[in-house]
Amino acid sequence: LFLAVCAVGIGGTFQYGYNVSIINAPTQHIHKFLNETWSRRYHKELNADLLTFLWSVIASIFSLGGLCGALIGGSMAIRLGRKGALLMNNIIAILASILMGISFPTGLFELLIAGRFLIGINSGIGLCVQPLYIGEFAPKHLRGGLAMGTSIFLTGGILTGQIIGLRELLGGEKYWPLLLSSSCIPALAQLLFLPWFPESPRYLLIDRGDELSCAKALKRFHGSSEYRREMEDIQRECFALDGEKPKKPWQLFTDQGVRWQLITVIVMTMGQQLSGINAIYFYATYVFEQAGIVAEKIPYVTLGTGVCECLTALSCVRSNSVGRRCLIIGGYLLMTLWCTVLTFSLTYQELYSWVPYMSMMCVFAFILSFGLGPGGITNTLTAELFVQSSRPAAYMIAGTVSWISFFTVGMLFPFIVNGLKQYCFVVFLLECFFVAAFIFLIIPETKNKSFLEIKKEFHKLNFGRNA
Repeated sequence: LFLAVCAVGIGGTFQYGYNVSIINAPTQHIHKFLNETWSRRYHKELNADLLTFLWSVIASIFSLGGLCGALIGGSMAIRLGRKGALLMNNIIAILASILMGISFPTGLFELLIAGRFLIGINSGIGLCVQPLYIGEFAPKHLRGGLAMGTSIFLTGGILTGQIIGLRELLGGEKYWPLLLSSSCIPALAQLLFLPWFPESPRYLLIDRGDELSCAKALKRFHGSSEYRREMEDIQRECFALDGEKPKKPWQLFTDQGVRWQLITVIVMTMGQQLSGINAIYFYATYVFEQAGIVAEKIPYVTLGTGVCECLTALSCVRSNSVGRRCLIIGGYLLMTLWCTVLTFSLTYQELYSWVPYMSMMCVFAFILSFGLGPGGITNTLTAELFVQSSRPAAYMIAGTVSWISFFTVGMLFPFIVNGLKQYCFVVFLLECFFVAAFIFLIIPETKNKSFLEIKKEFHKLNFGRNA
């Protein structure tokens, strides 16, 4: 099970975290490349506005690709299987790496844009299919811990990208094309290791009707002495679905039986993106400067934020014993607290010498709190709230909402910060508090429950008195 999670994660959410992270290091080098290419091609200087536009396209096209990937990820998981979709997804990553790698020697920045779009598609598919696959092959009592592999590999990708992007490694001017094309390495690793593992047992029995292959897969994942209990659980779910075909995303919006599950996933996914984590990263450099850290050393201090996320994701493997509901509510409430403290500390930053250090503490504490709840549990709950026929469509909807929110935050965030300054965290603390209240009132505990048991928990919410 552990090796399966590693084989799935290295080409899944690791790619997303890695490619979000590595684009920051070569910003100035890409600006120079755009200027030189434009001058050589058109024999005139690239004006500042057009340079900003081209850079914005290179940075934001990743989100558009991710949205496209989220829209097709569920369909790929149904047609090719969970494992087949992930294997096919690596072809997109390798093609994207080639395009980004040859953009500099060929002098075609258009290839860089195309490569970022393709790697966005790869990330969108990976974010959709990886938690779906892990959630389906994990035994009930370990589902929470194994599903945290999604968050562990995502934060691991961010940290790895921060390290590889240091100017002493591939962040220098000579090596930035290699940095952008290095995303082919996780793709090749998954192509090498994932074929050794079987397809999702639930997919084999419920979607394909192949009971023999399902039993073989369960023996591989759970051991020959422990697989029968999980087999019975899958058979009960198969019987309850009574041959129901996988649903399309638009069908979920008209299905009263999953109404509150769908609302919950949308609220949690939007809450994760709009929680203020991007604001924290934006303000981190300013906070570190105010604390007296030399500008050249700030990239190394920023690595501490990546280490914080990784450590929290690893500690969240204990979600199986503490409970998903407790962790995610606690995470949002702690983020509310740190937003409040950070607003005060940034307001009075220059009055006392110790206040900047309080701001630094808040930055790290906020990141730890995000990893404790919203960053780690959201994908786990998405897998648990739906039965087999609805799960791929639910992940397509969750992925679409996530990428649209990600793009919206990227577009609006600079205006929010410029308009409200440090008081922008008041907006985020209100958002965190309301999401915590929603989860407290709506979501039941899902620990150690089968997918059918969780469905019954929502039955009264969905049908009210008619239940």
